[in-house]
Amino acid sequence: MQRLKEAASLIRRNLHSYGFLTHHRGLCSIPDAALADDLDHQVAILNGITMGGGAGVSIPGTFRLATERTVFATPETLIGFHPDAGASFYLSHLPGHLGEYLALTGEKLNGAEMVACGLATHYSHSSRIQSIEEQLGTLVTDDPSVVESSLENYSELVYPEKGVLSRIETVDKCFSHDSVEEIIDAMESEAARTNDPWCVSTVKRLKEVSPLSLKVSLRSIREGRFQTLDRCLVREYRMSLQGFSKQISGDFLEGVRARVVEKDLAPKWDPPTLELVSEDMVDRYFSPLSEFEADLELPTNLREAFT
Repeated sequence: MQRLKEAASLIRRNLHSYGFLTHHRGLCSIPDAALADDLDHQVAILNGITMGGGAGVSIPGTFRLATERTVFATPETLIGFHPDAGASFYLSHLPGHLGEYLALTGEKLNGAEMVACGLATHYSHSSRIQSIEEQLGTLVTDDPSVVESSLENYSELVYPEKGVLSRIETVDKCFSHDSVEEIIDAMESEAARTNDPWCVSTVKRLKEVSPLSLKVSLRSIREGRFQTLDRCLVREYRMSLQGFSKQISGDFLEGVRARVVEKDLAPKWDPPTLELVSEDMVDRYFSPLSEFEADLELPTNLREAFT
């Protein structure tokens, strides 16, 4: 939250300068840099909030341990932004169209749900974390099969309670549509047909968040499905700078103001409706940066590309 406040303050004071860009470039490189040497045997313990850069540095790794305290979400559309830090890669590879649902609504998953959909690989009660860390610390090899065996010794079988995964057929039916407008229309039809509170709340959430962010995020997930992690990181960095620039919209500033700073939960989005979000506005998020702003450079010459 503090990082969001600082970013919004810098942009509001027109300090969209070298210092801020360097800071954000570093944040966008975190998933790549952290995984460059340890991808095959990294163990991420997701014992709490797993969002943003924390999710970005954890989920591309081989082992992700969730607990009963884990809370995962990509809530960026609520603040007029888009899922970044590699989110368009890992969300787009979830079963069916669950990734689109999570990206657009910003809804949460718990640890059991993360395991069920593949975002986490193992589950254990948080009371066992110290033992797990001690066990991993005794290993004298980085052989992934040995790490796997160690984690299995502490893993538990869990089954998610009723939630979005129990409605995956509805998610696939509605969120497979080509446009945000069609997705909302499909969800409204389901809500009218079933009177299911979950459908009603999903429609409500989709109508509360930034219309521009919805369209940008949907396209990002769809492109991520056919791109490598490296390519997604570079594209997301480009999208972030376009969003920060305020040349397309001030939704990021407004979203942070409404949700983080003043907390009135009443953002005034620009444009205010999906109908007013032009194709050109969305295209500009995916356009090359200006000659004065360099693209994100990843150390692909030092390692194999991430797929």
